[in-house]
Amino acid sequence: MRLRRSEFKRIRSVLEDADTDGPLTAREILDVLEAHGEEFESAHRVATVLGRHAQAGDVEVIRDQPYRYRFPDATN
Repeated sequence: MRLRRSEFKRIRSVLEDADTDGPLTAREILDVLEAHGEEFESAHRVATVLGRHAQAGDVEVIRDQPYRYRFPDATN
């Protein structure tokens, strides 16, 4: 789980720095990550990481086609 947590933190950090608006697809998130020098295997890997963290309430999954992901506002 430690590796997944690290991946989640990387995704969240880059998206916060990029100041993205609205929910994004895994492909859009992957594009933002790559534009900021972060490498991930694929959009599928991004979706897998975010899906696991959605179970804990760390990210909201909008089950449209394609799925979109939204992060709750950070309070810390």
